[in-house]
Amino acid sequence: MPDTPGEREESLDVIQRELTAFARRARAAAARLHPELPLVSYTLLAHIEDQQGCRATDLAAHYMLDKSTVSRQVSTLEKLGLVERHPDPADHRIQVLHPTEAGTQALSSTQASRRAAYQERLADWTAEDLDQFATYLLRYNSTSDPDTPQPPAT
Repeated sequence: MPDTPGEREESLDVIQRELTAFARRARAAAARLHPELPLVSYTLLAHIEDQQGCRATDLAAHYMLDKSTVSRQVSTLEKLGLVERHPDPADHRIQVLHPTEAGTQALSSTQASRRAAYQERLADWTAEDLDQFATYLLRYNSTSDPDTPQPPAT
């Protein structure tokens, strides 16, 4: 465990470098889903499926993205035939995004190949190692980004 400021800085440099490599692999996995589908679009499609449909404003809020960014990404997903809009049964003025059958199939195929890649990459890790890694990732991702404005406390 790093005890000195120098050791801590060295560890932070390794973490930054390795998270960058992780992000590059994630972008490559998204490219395998569809060559025209950037990682952001892939992530949004997966979230739409996971939520069993959601509004574009929900996506923007969840991922802390500008509405125009989400709009462009959703437009790409629609053009590729991976997402479609349906009126909200409770309020027909609201459009809810849902994956198409092609979108669900593309996600399923990609998730299966990603899972296989993770299983191969982590094959020699113990169950305890995997649990600890998962715990650390959850902890890291649950910590707010200091550069991202947070809503005021109520």
